[in-house]
Amino acid sequence: MQKLSFLLALLLCNQLFAQLPELNAPRYELEAHLRFLASDAMMGRKTGAPGNYMAANYIASQLQAYGVKAFPEAPNYFQDVALEEVNPPTNASLTVGKQVYEFKKDFILLVGEAINTKTTAVYAGHGWVDETTGINDYAGLDVKGKVVFVVTGLPDDNSPNTSFSSLNAKRLFAQQRGAIALIELYRVNFPFGFALNYFSKPSTRLAQESTGPQPTIPYGWLKEKGNDPIATMVKGTPQKVAMSCSGGKIEGLSVPNVVGYIEGTDPELAKEYLLVSAHFDHVGVGRAGGGAITETDSIFNGARDNAIGVSALLLSARTLAQQPPRRSVLFLACNAEEIGLLGSRYYAENALIPLRQVVFNLNVDGAGYNDTTAVAAIGYGRTGTDELVEASAAALGLSVIPNPVPDQNLFDRSDNASFSAKGVPSLSLSPGITAFDAEISKYYHQVADNPETVNMAYFHRYSMAFAYLARLIADNSKAPVWISGDKYEKIGAELYGH
Repeated sequence: MQKLSFLLALLLCNQLFAQLPELNAPRYELEAHLRFLASDAMMGRKTGAPGNYMAANYIASQLQAYGVKAFPEAPNYFQDVALEEVNPPTNASLTVGKQVYEFKKDFILLVGEAINTKTTAVYAGHGWVDETTGINDYAGLDVKGKVVFVVTGLPDDNSPNTSFSSLNAKRLFAQQRGAIALIELYRVNFPFGFALNYFSKPSTRLAQESTGPQPTIPYGWLKEKGNDPIATMVKGTPQKVAMSCSGGKIEGLSVPNVVGYIEGTDPELAKEYLLVSAHFDHVGVGRAGGGAITETDSIFNGARDNAIGVSALLLSARTLAQQPPRRSVLFLACNAEEIGLLGSRYYAENALIPLRQVVFNLNVDGAGYNDTTAVAAIGYGRTGTDELVEASAAALGLSVIPNPVPDQNLFDRSDNASFSAKGVPSLSLSPGITAFDAEISKYYHQVADNPETVNMAYFHRYSMAFAYLARLIADNSKAPVWISGDKYEKIGAELYGH
């Protein structure tokens, strides 16, 4: 009798399981999303380009059709992301003492107003000021009206990340003391030739906050020649300097994130939100895009990166709106991921729901796949969601690859990183990948990454597994948390008041 009861219960569970909409989602609708978002008409969905706005409109229209609600602050499902396009100076000259430095060979200017001056060059250590530690590299120095030379990085950290992230503060320190330009002596463990090529191009960043003073003086990097006037200046002897630059400009740009939500059914859990995210931008068209172009194709359609992910997000929105879970769910299609996670960073700083109410970020992104029997869980083992990840994959006959290609640091290279940095537990689900091999390289940021090259049967199963995982997390009574010892555990505890 007990065995019969067990079998009846199992049969009932299977029937209920089979009724979940994400496990019975039609393949044709998913394919339609993919084929549209990765079509030539989108022109590579580059941030700020017409195809990028077309993709945003398509995603918003689908959310609206599914019954996903718009926020009062974003009634058309668009959150405007304020960006700046930075065009570095196109002409510059620099002479220190009698040494002439060649622009875009020996030195580069990243940003700054036009100047044409003959003055004095002085050395100011790292050019850093920190009242809490008592560091003041400008103590006793008169830099008013002068060009200041400093060393890259901070006194205790010369890593590339620190060197690049500290530059705005350094410009402001110099400008506040009357300097008219700031040149850093490039001593970063990062090839100068690569820096020349990369930073000579226009770039995009989040718009500077207008609440405080902003640096405007020219800023750049110089590669020392060795026994030249720079070495003499570093030892404490000021040098004569002639410097000019022109052609730089900064222009404002507004692009949309796409955002909406559904309300949960549980009176208590509905106050909490699962954040489901995917980026919809890609790298555009032509030589400024990703890899090589061909005689017949110059459009980087980005089927795998990340039209697959956006399609999976839309499937999740469709099915969760059709049969709402216990928690509320926030859907965020992020812009400007390819140029620095800018859309997700903007949302994290300007959240429409307080981040302390967001208990988890389930992100979907990928560079491609080379294993169609599995999904890749980036962040596996860090938030207590492993069993749910395994269950969602198994429901579709897939296995789980935990944290693939660890040397690539994939966890911190997608939009989930913007929310992790704020303390929100997160995981990024990717198509099955075991290595960055020839199969991945064939399509990642290449013009060959078109919808017709995608294994549609696998894409269908993967997307259903993702949508089912979203449901399992949104229905689970226990909110995920960072495991003990994780690098985000402390900031997570601060966010949620643990």
